Amino acid sequence: MSSRILTSTVIGVDEFIRDHASALARTNEGAVAVFANNAPAFYAVTPARLEQLLALEARLARPAIDVALDTQFFDEPSTAPTRIPMGKFPMYADWQPDADFQRMAALWGIALAQPVTPEELAAFVAYWQAEGKVFHHVQWQQKLARSVQINRSSQGGSAKRDVNAISQPDNHIPPGFRG
Repeated sequence: MSSRILTSTVIGVDEFIRDHASALARTNEGAVAVFANNAPAFYAVTPARLEQLLALEARLARPAIDVALDTQFFDEPSTAPTRIPMGKFPMYADWQPDADFQRMAALWGIALAQPVTPEELAAFVAYWQAEGKVFHHVQWQQKLARSVQINRSSQGGSAKRDVNAISQPDNHIPPGFRG
């Protein structure tokens, strides 16, 4: 099996155990590949090289953006919008559809005359939180649009009839009828 050696200084594990300080002192790069059974077992680095590697890692972890926004150009402090998770995610309590949700729903073939009410959104979120399913943000919006459409059409715009109500007879005789 071949393997790539990441330093020019190589030493056997027995020799490294006997005198690790002098093995590290002989290296130019600050790193030694330690071999056992003719294969690299581990790398040993000097404290100075370790400091260089950690500084490099910290520099690479920082974003390369050097733009700073000047607060004098803003009237009021802006609140950061809720970050939408990338990929699929389970429903969470603060989930909100996009600002252009009604327009997007129309593109999906679901015409919503009014925006989604807070009650409709709360019912949708509560239901899907309990389900524990995961979907992409757009899929959640499509499900919300379909749910609102179905709920609104099932109500038919009129109040539900009370099955326990006793009907009152109508004593009014329409014009043209004899009574």
